[in-house]
Amino acid sequence: QRVMANVRERQRTQSLNDAFAQLRKIIPTLPSDKLSKIQTLKLASRYIDFLYQVLRSDQADHKLSTSCSYVASERLSYAFSVWRMEGE
Repeated sequence: QRVMANVRERQRTQSLNDAFAQLRKIIPTLPSDKLSKIQTLKLASRYIDFLYQVLRSDQADHKLSTSCSYVASERLSYAFSVWRMEGE
């Protein structure tokens, strides 16, 4: 029974680590960033706030709607990096 509990815990931990890895791929980060789990969650929260502000902005609405998705993504990544640095 203990062995099975250990197996389940390893699977749960692996699943959690996989989810954090996916989240880290989505959040624009600086190349030097090696984010802990708590840093990943905090940065994800800040990124969500940033995206919310972008969506509410009329300027972003005009610029992003006319761009291809890759270019829009690159612009968002850059803008988030700048926004993040200003907040620190």
